[in-house]
Amino acid sequence: MKRERPRGNYLTLAAVILAFILGVEAQRRGYLNFTRENPGDIYRLLVQHLQLVFYSASIAIALGLAIGIVLTRGFMRRYRETILNLLGICQTVPSLAVIAIAMSYLGIGRKTAVFALVVYSLLPIIRSTVAGIFQVDPALVDAGRGMGMTPRQVLFKVEIPNALYIILTGIRTAVVINVGTAAMSFLVGGGGLGDLIFSGLAMVDAGLMLAGAVPTACLAIILNWGFERLENLVISPGIPRGE
Repeated sequence: MKRERPRGNYLTLAAVILAFILGVEAQRRGYLNFTRENPGDIYRLLVQHLQLVFYSASIAIALGLAIGIVLTRGFMRRYRETILNLLGICQTVPSLAVIAIAMSYLGIGRKTAVFALVVYSLLPIIRSTVAGIFQVDPALVDAGRGMGMTPRQVLFKVEIPNALYIILTGIRTAVVINVGTAAMSFLVGGGGLGDLIFSGLAMVDAGLMLAGAVPTACLAIILNWGFERLENLVISPGIPRGE
């Protein structure tokens, strides 16, 4: 009987071939030359990009979790759908328009970029928090109350641990979106890899544009992978993952 080759071997071969093709194309368009000649500028802008993502994501996670939890408590439940629908409407506004509106009130600078990124990142976190808490088995909540737990203890020891997978999925989505949207920060003086991308577009220089686009894409992939690993570390194997 003929043995089948592992599927992983084909995937590895395809990845190597794709990387080779992309490398050849990048060299042809001048990306590698620009990278070799300007590593300091790329590193500086990458650090700025990471700072924008870190600051905005930290604020969005704190606000999103708090708002999501509030929407699952007491009388706020009756307004949950209305508030989520309003936030959904805000999310349909293009990121460039959000940045432009923020600039009209806050002026030019990093604070404007961070504010716009926070606004654009909130909805996935709020939605995932609400959905995660509401999908917790009511029997678990009743069991916690029956053991004499206070509402706060039920929230932090029963509901949030059981909703953690869905909550982290929403946070991961928001952070990855944030990485791409942060490139727009250059338009309001916020810095970041968008400097290279938009400068390359203005100068019709593919190498310059790729010098910003490639690190941005790699950063999004790395953060997505990192959050997946984080989920495996912090979520108990017994917690349902919706798979």
